[in-house]
Amino acid sequence: MPWQMPRSTPARPRWAALSLAAVLACGLTAAVRPAAAAERFITLASTTSTQNSGLFDWLLPKFTARTGIQVHVVAVGTGQAFRLGERGDADVLLVHDRQGELKFVAEGHGVERRDVMYNDFVIVGPGDDPAGVAGGQDAVAALARIAGQRAPFASRADDSGTHRAELKLWAAAGVDPRPSSGTWYKETGSGMGATLNTAAAMGAYALTDRGSWANFKNRRGLKIVIQGDARLFNPYGVMLVNPAKFAHVKREDGMAFIRWITAAEGQQAVRDYQIGGEHLFFPNYKE
Repeated sequence: MPWQMPRSTPARPRWAALSLAAVLACGLTAAVRPAAAAERFITLASTTSTQNSGLFDWLLPKFTARTGIQVHVVAVGTGQAFRLGERGDADVLLVHDRQGELKFVAEGHGVERRDVMYNDFVIVGPGDDPAGVAGGQDAVAALARIAGQRAPFASRADDSGTHRAELKLWAAAGVDPRPSSGTWYKETGSGMGATLNTAAAMGAYALTDRGSWANFKNRRGLKIVIQGDARLFNPYGVMLVNPAKFAHVKREDGMAFIRWITAAEGQQAVRDYQIGGEHLFFPNYKE
């Protein structure tokens, strides 16, 4: 029998090979694109108050639209934000404890600190106002009366900017409530929203920033009882984590955010944010 070529799978047409190559190329391109797009972002360590108030949902898309830089927010108490910065686990901090911010910079953890905005704290309490403090403007006197009446008070107790402000007010009132923890003084160890939920559930007083209060829906009869005291002024600062200390800090993109939020466009965006017609934050940058 004459020799014959062994049978094999018919050769693929050239167009099929080209199509397969094109599919593979598209797949590789699609796999690369998201990674490349995700590379340009900064990590912003900030407070639960700026997150709970809804401010970042308003501000950050405007910044990203302007610069192409995404912002990944880590919302924690101010004290925890400082610790993240000290470890180099963030690029930028936006917090509200001016004394702590200046200390953070002085110790070499941060640079380029700027005032950025302010609002105020308020004291909220149950509608029946068992301590009889509603309507006043003296936050220190109100806290002294709350302690004297042993009226329930919910504290964040989380080393946040709000908690630090609260402790300063208690000190001014000559009261240390912490030995009473678990009785009339309830330490939640939680963010602002969770602490307000606790206050609402148990009919307790609490210190809160106005932005978080305006965006809080589960009030259950809670109302503002003290506001307008100059000691309730609540300024926010922004700063870059020191890139000389941590080489991985995204200096250029971090500074792009700091420049934007303290420039005319960012400051106007801060001013424009409101809930129910109420402005919650006010620009505070001065060159």
